[in-house]
Amino acid sequence: MRHRRAAADGRRQRIIDAAIRVVGEKGVAWLSHRTAAAEADVPLGSTTYHFATLDELLVAALRQANEDFAKVIVSRGGPEDPRTDLAAELAGWIGEWLAGDRTGVELEYELYLAALRRPALRPVAAAWAEGVAELLSRRTDPATARARVAVIDGICLQVLTEVPYDEEHAREVLGAG
Repeated sequence: MRHRRAAADGRRQRIIDAAIRVVGEKGVAWLSHRTAAAEADVPLGSTTYHFATLDELLVAALRQANEDFAKVIVSRGGPEDPRTDLAAELAGWIGEWLAGDRTGVELEYELYLAALRRPALRPVAAAWAEGVAELLSRRTDPATARARVAVIDGICLQVLTEVPYDEEHAREVLGAG
């Protein structure tokens, strides 16, 4: 029994990873239980066993994508040190995140925007913004923290549409106000 549970747990992750690849390569519209199963090389029944609805699968994929940005923040040490230039630190986070696997960044924003039409994704999308704002609130007031999250979103969306990332400009904008 224990071996079957471990295999099932690994299969669930394979399905999430496959969903991320499908959305990253072809977009949210192409994701289905069938395409996720084919990409993960698992039976179709495995996808519906682990994710009764497509929204459940999308939520799991968005949560995983959100974790990738959190890993960038953690790897850089976070913004807790009051001696660091917060705007420069944020600009560095953005640069590192965008310099990594663009598929993951594109996926996160595609899933984030899919929340407009898929209410099940909204709490996960909101949790990302709230989590980053909470982290930034350790160094600034909550309203400024939320404004900086909005600026980060805007910069990332622009860069994803082929505007080159300018870390110095990002630092200036994030430090304003």
